[in-house]
Amino acid sequence: MDKILNLGKYLFPLSFLLYVGLHLGKPEVGADFVPDYLPFPFFWNYFTLLCLLAFIVSAVIGKYDKLAYTIMALYVILMALLVHLPRAMGQEINIDHMMTDTTREKELEMVNFFRNIMIAGALLGFAKFVAKDQRVVG
Repeated sequence: MDKILNLGKYLFPLSFLLYVGLHLGKPEVGADFVPDYLPFPFFWNYFTLLCLLAFIVSAVIGKYDKLAYTIMALYVILMALLVHLPRAMGQEINIDHMMTDTTREKELEMVNFFRNIMIAGALLGFAKFVAKDQRVVG
């Protein structure tokens, strides 16, 4: 049973590869999530992709993993508060690349907001109980 439970240490950070694929495969969709007040939305899309890759590598190999989990939790909370919550309230929804039903879009953004809060909680839990490298975040 422990061997199965130990898979979670790798399964959780590797699941973020889905977001890497989304940022790489559909950069215009990722760029649409960048708030209007930030310039160069494609830069932020690809910068996020690189940060995700750095997080995954760090978490899987166990080097600076506690720092990586903590920074990723902060990033996810900021995304929830600065991107998904305003969009759930009807701000900055770009319907060029999204669905035309803004009510449905707002509902999906609220789901994204709650999902990000749950992921942030899991990331903080991993930082506290799974991560081993405490060089920066003791």
